[in-house]
Amino acid sequence: MNVEASRAVRQAEVGAARTMLERTEERFGFKPKRLAADSAYGSAAMLNWLVEDKRITPHIPVIDKSKREDGTFSREAFRYDAGPDTYVCPTGKTLTTSGTVVNDGITLLYRGSTRDCAPCPFKVRCCPNTPARKIPRSVYECARDVARSLAGTEAFEQSRHERKRIEMRFAHLKRILRLGRLRLRGPRGAQDEFVLAAIAQNLRRLAKLVTEPPPLVAPQAPPA
Repeated sequence: MNVEASRAVRQAEVGAARTMLERTEERFGFKPKRLAADSAYGSAAMLNWLVEDKRITPHIPVIDKSKREDGTFSREAFRYDAGPDTYVCPTGKTLTTSGTVVNDGITLLYRGSTRDCAPCPFKVRCCPNTPARKIPRSVYECARDVARSLAGTEAFEQSRHERKRIEMRFAHLKRILRLGRLRLRGPRGAQDEFVLAAIAQNLRRLAKLVTEPPPLVAPQAPPA
């Protein structure tokens, strides 16, 4: 239903996906109920746009770099309490935030107090190199939690299976329509080539649908 060429960069591909979704809704009044994609589209901002702005269910793995590999506690060891907006550490101490947003305005930092962390028996496993522990939390974490809750569900797995059919379309474009290498230069040229290739692909599919014979209907017995 839509085509948007982009550079082979994650941010550009995510932007192209948003452009196609918005353009399809604007032109045809069509908006999908769910979106299946790989983890390249699992950024916090993209997930928030899908969940909060577009009300589209994201069947997308979340990009999560909070897992620690040095043996210390990862963020998942801390419980988030939405009421007071705090984190609670494994020993029951509270980490609070000042509300200051960092990292280009998308991250809040929750910090423990030195008074609690210094005598803690788990300090070596928690924050051995800093006076107190701090936990980063995205301002879009609620949308990330929605995506995490969907991972592994039956609907999520079904979307993964159906996504393979879309990948076959890309393989067809490269092998059959010879789109492995573009002939026109620049973003505009790439866009024109992709649009023409998509039109050709849709016409091939339409021809198959039109030429297929109608399904046979079993004759009904005359009424008694």
